Amino acid sequence: MRKLLAAALCLAATATGCGATVESAKDPESSAVTLTNCGRTVTYEKIPERVVTNDVGITELMFALGLEDRMAGFAMPDDKGDLRRVPWKDGYDKVPWLSKDQLTKENVLDARADLVFAGWNYGFREDGGFTPDALRKLGIPSYILTESCRNGRTDSSRGIMPPLEALYTDLTNLGKLFGVEKRAAALIARFKKQIADVRAKAPKGADRPSVFLYDSGQDAPFTSGRYAAPEQIITEAGGVNIMHDVADSWTTAGWESVVERDPDVIVICDYGDVSAEQKKKFLLSYPPLRSVSAIRHRRIVALDYADLVESPRNPSAIARLGAYLRTR
Repeated sequence: MRKLLAAALCLAATATGCGATVESAKDPESSAVTLTNCGRTVTYEKIPERVVTNDVGITELMFALGLEDRMAGFAMPDDKGDLRRVPWKDGYDKVPWLSKDQLTKENVLDARADLVFAGWNYGFREDGGFTPDALRKLGIPSYILTESCRNGRTDSSRGIMPPLEALYTDLTNLGKLFGVEKRAAALIARFKKQIADVRAKAPKGADRPSVFLYDSGQDAPFTSGRYAAPEQIITEAGGVNIMHDVADSWTTAGWESVVERDPDVIVICDYGDVSAEQKKKFLLSYPPLRSVSAIRHRRIVALDYADLVESPRNPSAIARLGAYLRTR
């Protein structure tokens, strides 16, 4: 699943990624920009020039908009897939890799960052005190990934809008902040067209297969509720997320729920020290899942981590999953 076809990726890439000409960003002396981020009104006094990002999806949102010249670095583990074949390889080659763990106050300060773009559980965390409020006290503004916005249902539950709407919201906001609104609008239009083409061919009604997203975990599975990207990746591809009723993004469920809901297909999130093949072997050999349709018929497919978090890879993931669901 790591081998992404260049042509398919180019559909999901920006004008920059596919070699077309795009407009230049605004002059950094332009006036302040006010945005709505996670339900809060935030004013940025100037266009950031030294952005640091956390994790692959967030970093690639910047690359997809052609904003690598505005970046001072990124942090991400090196277990998030092969970066050599993505449309934004030049961005990875150009922007410093600050940490193969996650952002800290120290590496943000060392990079002389003037904006931190991260998310809750995508860099921002209460333990260790790496939060937007803590950064504000250091004089560093931040932008929070919309997929990760806390929704107030519990201290940790996340998600305030459908996942693709979150993606388009962030692209629109970043376009406004960096003065590349036309670039952002063109990218969103391309994504919507690509997704509409998949939707037109997708199974309908009772033919839509039920799908379980398996991220990790043996005692209890880590999966996607209706506010994480897999929800709409599955839906637009022609399936039904069996955890749609869970008002959270990435969260832990119980195996008994998986057995009861009996998914037709399982999608594995491929990343980390445990390979997709190892995860598949576990699922196929785990006794409580023996009666589940996806296990009995061995309908298990893997997508990369970067396909399944909010990122510019989401539309191509929808296309590839849609093709699988139509031929299962």
